[in-house]
Amino acid sequence: MTGRAAGLQADSLTFRQYDLDDAARRAALAALLHDIFGIDITPLDHLGGHDASSMAFGWFDDDDRLIANLSAFTLPMMINGRPVRAAGLQSGAVRPEFRGRGLFRDVTEKALAWCDAQAFEAALLYTEKPKLYEKHGFVVLPQARFLAEMPAIGGAAPSVRRLDLHQPDDLALTRKMLATRAPASNQFAVARQSEMFLLNAWLSDDVRLDYLEKLDTIIAWRFNRESMFELLDVVTHDMPALGDILSAMGRTPSRVVVDFVPDRLGCGVTTMADEAPLVLMMRGPDTLRPDGPIRLPELAHF
Repeated sequence: MTGRAAGLQADSLTFRQYDLDDAARRAALAALLHDIFGIDITPLDHLGGHDASSMAFGWFDDDDRLIANLSAFTLPMMINGRPVRAAGLQSGAVRPEFRGRGLFRDVTEKALAWCDAQAFEAALLYTEKPKLYEKHGFVVLPQARFLAEMPAIGGAAPSVRRLDLHQPDDLALTRKMLATRAPASNQFAVARQSEMFLLNAWLSDDVRLDYLEKLDTIIAWRFNRESMFELLDVVTHDMPALGDILSAMGRTPSRVVVDFVPDRLGCGVTTMADEAPLVLMMRGPDTLRPDGPIRLPELAHF
């Protein structure tokens, strides 16, 4: 397939719409992301495989090398208290020697046309270059950071087990709980998306995963550079209060930063603007714009 949009310079290239079941296409995408961003997505093979909902849009050269790509996938969300059938866009890249030829605009238009045909209510993406996407109807969703007010912590004996995704039993437990988790927030949260949680946790040297047995809950956390306890995500069926989480972990930190909207944690928070260069954008009706300050956790980044 070699469709030509106005201004597109794709001589000697071939367009392909493809899923990730094909090992050769999957390897071509992994090579592109490694070459451009230094990101290794091959651990997904160990972690349970790629996202079966993914559909990719790419231009290939005669050697079957992926030159330009954008991928879409199903991203169930909870926004303003209701489930939303959304799509995520990721793996957008063009090899440097092929930039300026309209290839990225072309794969973006094709990916969005596919999302529209699938009747997604919204599409979301992360970028450091929002102007690339504003012309396609995306708007920036300003994100916030949340500093929790310390709750009362009970004196119950800790009930915690460290998880290691290299260990088959720990990986199986984590995958099982991710598959049936409740959204961490009713206001704005990913409802289900296990592949990115697992890959981000695997690639982050300082992220710790603890299973709180009495609460049947997995906690993703770290100590950040300011020695504050950073609560990255809570994977559970029934969200416990922050005080119960800290009690089960046997921790009494002086400060807790929450990396998601903390409306279900049963604690007060101070909200601060997030001025990070990576921004979250959404394309969809104004009625889906989230109410109040929002944040998607680091482990949900895509």
